[in-house]
Amino acid sequence: MFLKIIVIVMLLLIFASLFSALVFLFKDKGSGTRTAKALTWRIGLSMTLFLLLMAGFYFGIIPSQGLALMH
Repeated sequence: MFLKIIVIVMLLLIFASLFSALVFLFKDKGSGTRTAKALTWRIGLSMTLFLLLMAGFYFGIIPSQGLALMH
């Protein structure tokens, strides 16, 4: 259950970063670095989530059946 919460929180953070990049793009009209920084955060969060999921699968925290069957 704890792992599901971590995944959901990470996905929400990734979505928030993507949305903030869109807002910065419209506010700055393409000039500025806030959009690039927000997208850089999104990439970092996505890579972190991917690596955590891969590590969880490798170390047996996530079974081969997936998260849905964990008890």
